[in-house]
Amino acid sequence: MSKRAINWTLFTYEDWNMHIAATAKGLCYVGSQNKPYEELYAWTTSRFLGCILLQDSDKLQPYTSELIEYLQGVRKSFSLPSDFQGTPFQLAVWHALRSIPYGETKSYSDIAAQINKPSAVRAVGTAIGANPVLITVPCHRVIGKNGALTGYRGGIEMKSMLLQLERDAYDAK
Repeated sequence: MSKRAINWTLFTYEDWNMHIAATAKGLCYVGSQNKPYEELYAWTTSRFLGCILLQDSDKLQPYTSELIEYLQGVRKSFSLPSDFQGTPFQLAVWHALRSIPYGETKSYSDIAAQINKPSAVRAVGTAIGANPVLITVPCHRVIGKNGALTGYRGGIEMKSMLLQLERDAYDAK
């Protein structure tokens, strides 16, 4: 049996630097801002047992193009396929995140209600924290019920930057 290949690259655009990776099925990982390769390595080797990581910027080019368009405020949603590795509950939460419109936010309890698990707010938060595909699955659009910015795998600064980028692009209309 051959090992599953995961292609990766260091995505850089202006002040943005993050590792991204894709399988033959689609984008499987968007890393945290300015984190080392080891973050990508640890994530992929724990989710894709026996995989091999291949640095290949050319294969990731369609994904980097969409990310650049997003960071330029031109792209409001992503069209390329993803390859998610998660539990059925996590997949339901990540699917719900994709329905949050560009420039808008929802609370953790909103997401719990959306997936018909209104008492699972903490579990929703845990699933959001495990989102492997930052930006393209917009977990940065989930905030506390009181409007406060809460935890984010990429860090609160990255979350704040993404929300500001969306507000700026929205206001520029």
